[in-house]
Amino acid sequence: MNTTMHPNMQYTGAAMNTALIDYYQAIEKASQDMLEAARTGNWDQVLKLEGACALLIAQLKHSAAGRTLGTDEAQFKSRIMQRILVNDAQIRRLAEPWLDELDELLAGRTKTMH
Repeated sequence: MNTTMHPNMQYTGAAMNTALIDYYQAIEKASQDMLEAARTGNWDQVLKLEGACALLIAQLKHSAAGRTLGTDEAQFKSRIMQRILVNDAQIRRLAEPWLDELDELLAGRTKTMH
């Protein structure tokens, strides 16, 4: 995890909250990597990264228990979360055709080639 503070942030004695921001940044990085894997059709890698995200989210939840972010940190977190949501939407859009094919395969219907 990145232990350095973001250059645009000014923390007011909240070094422990820096770790929370680091988790959000790690989750954002994983979501970016997932999007890149989805763009290349590497769905195995997408699934691996999804597992890594789930672990990071669990760690974040544990670390965040009983802590609050300052105003600047909360705004920074909000921007990170918005980027994660954009990445997620793009991954879902890319996954739809793959999921449709998987549904067809599982239903026993195969596409005929003409």
